[in-house]
Amino acid sequence: MASSSFPAFSFICITTWLLVGFCSAEDPFANFDFVVSYITASPLGVPQQVIAVNGKFPGPTINVTTNDNVVVNVKNKLDEDLLMHWSGIFMRKSSWQDGVLGTNCPIPPKWNWTYQFQVKDQIGSFFYFPSINFQRASGGFGSFIINNREIIPIPFDTPHGDITIVIGDWYIRNHTALRRDLNSGKDLGIPDGVLINGKGPYRYNDSLVPDGIDYEKIEVHPGKTYRIRVSNVGISTSLNFRIQNHNLLLAETEGSYTVQQNYSSLDIHVGQSYSFLVTMDQNASSDYYIVASARMVNESQWQKVTGVGILHYTNSKGKASGPLPDPPQDQFDKTFSMNQARSIRWNVTASGARPNPQGSFRYGSINVTEVYVLKNKPPVTVNGKQRATLSGVSFVNPATPIRLADQYKVKGVYKLDFPTRPLTGSPRMETSIINGTYRGFMEVILQNNDTKMHTYHMSGYNFFVVGMDFGEWTENSRGTYNKWDGIARVTTQVFPGAWTAVLVSLDNVGVWNLRTENLDSWYLGQETYVRVVNPEATNKTELPIPDNALFCGALGKLQKPQDISLATSIMVNRSELCFTLLLMISMLITIFQ
Repeated sequence: MASSSFPAFSFICITTWLLVGFCSAEDPFANFDFVVSYITASPLGVPQQVIAVNGKFPGPTINVTTNDNVVVNVKNKLDEDLLMHWSGIFMRKSSWQDGVLGTNCPIPPKWNWTYQFQVKDQIGSFFYFPSINFQRASGGFGSFIINNREIIPIPFDTPHGDITIVIGDWYIRNHTALRRDLNSGKDLGIPDGVLINGKGPYRYNDSLVPDGIDYEKIEVHPGKTYRIRVSNVGISTSLNFRIQNHNLLLAETEGSYTVQQNYSSLDIHVGQSYSFLVTMDQNASSDYYIVASARMVNESQWQKVTGVGILHYTNSKGKASGPLPDPPQDQFDKTFSMNQARSIRWNVTASGARPNPQGSFRYGSINVTEVYVLKNKPPVTVNGKQRATLSGVSFVNPATPIRLADQYKVKGVYKLDFPTRPLTGSPRMETSIINGTYRGFMEVILQNNDTKMHTYHMSGYNFFVVGMDFGEWTENSRGTYNKWDGIARVTTQVFPGAWTAVLVSLDNVGVWNLRTENLDSWYLGQETYVRVVNPEATNKTELPIPDNALFCGALGKLQKPQDISLATSIMVNRSELCFTLLLMISMLITIFQ
């Protein structure tokens, strides 16, 4: 090699070393492209408009590993604004990516926006869905799986396969029609059915199920054990899940491994996800029913609100027939279901996303710094409109997202005055949020004075479910709390006429949605946000505003016309970029040799 080319060769070597560092970052990237559009489908035998992701209904499963950097480029091909929410993903240090109106401006029609977030220190079963305009009622949802890193063992033998199932109540009317009903003060009425993986029921009963409906069929091998992940992505109906003649060994829920217990069936409430280990230990004389049926309702009136799929052994000798396996026989007594919920405990000896046991966080010995009693009630009329409330406040989404308003010091967007106890006067419509204390430890009591079951969720965190009971919560109720192995999860059910208490460690800076998962009540205002601010601004506790942030409301003038920036292209195609640049450098090295 000529001496005159030595500086150039040295530059190439240094550049290669830096590029290798860039391309072999400690945590890998997982890239996804989502095209969200309408398609026509007939899940209950009637053609209707549904929301698909990449032409699929439900959407594709996101399957990643702890600490992966997830990049999802979302193209909005709907005729209205869109936000995708990654329910249960902590979004550590980045509520900018949460995909709800308190943190993000919506993606306009024909635009695309790229989400980037790290699934830091998480494992488990979750799902994603469109979070605005009642769109989840038309689809757009899919499973989101976070696997353990290989160095972290799972607390059970590796299953033969991993099966994802999404269940949910379903209306033949699409989300825009349902939205109009709610806006006009109407109730949605009884759903038209229940879907299993976007499909209607197997024809188990000729009078209840019309001919020609496509149903879900899951094929398994006899003698093998499968991990079956089930999420209720529906609107407002609790569903009892069961597989005929098979035990459901509960192993994980929403990011926490559980004490392993067998259930013949389990109530899965709206927004909740569970993992079961199911062994195919029955004879193959026939197929078996997979059932998801409505709970906490008058079953004679809701008989059609039943999803039925088929579990098919590879050596099965016949079709499933006869009556469905019975649901729990407590139609008007919710005690069975509450006791079942109480039985779900944290496996404190299992490693979660990190090597330390799940129970190493001694939540029961931490001093509570703030207490909020959040009480709901049936919908009420506020300012002439039907609204849902939380502690007497019906939340109004601001035109300028809360986190964006903080970033640009826009005044008057929200109030930090959400009441610690329910208001006693008339309900009001406000953008009122909770002022959380960074590194505080919050106790939240969810009191359900509505006539139906509710599920509550808090973005950015999991919380410890430490108690639930019927009646009104009082200070003395703390004596019943489970302070050792209460399950840590991202949703919790609250029975009508009952309360549930949760504890949450506020260690994640950002603005985080606290809401009912019942889509109709959420749409009508039963939500708030918890604002958690580190008084010492630092990138170590919150990432900067993304370069591709969208602007709206009072900041709309800052929004530039849609243009996919070079930075976004590099982010989405990082692996391809690295390969190309390394190939080019390799060629240059050959030239200089």
